[in-house]
Amino acid sequence: MEELPAKDPVATASGSANARPMAITSLVIGVFNLCAWVLPICGIPLGMLGVVLGYFELKDPEVKTLAMVGIVLSVIGLILACVNSFFGALISTKDIQELLQGVG
Repeated sequence: MEELPAKDPVATASGSANARPMAITSLVIGVFNLCAWVLPICGIPLGMLGVVLGYFELKDPEVKTLAMVGIVLSVIGLILACVNSFFGALISTKDIQELLQGVG
């Protein structure tokens, strides 16, 4: 009778064990992005990163909820950062025009 080799516990682990950190990272980045949108240079890249990481985890049913929450929070932060950036540029342009009119 032939003995079967011992199974390696790491090799038999499910694929979702490795996928879970990306969904949790997306959620954490989404929460952090709700504070970082004030600085668009931080809020925009973090928002995009959170959306991408969450998107990759939508296929795994075990972490789909975490991924969706991460995506939603990241999108909210991304929108707020873009709006903040737009109004900052608008105010900056107006100030520059007033400065140029005062010089001329």
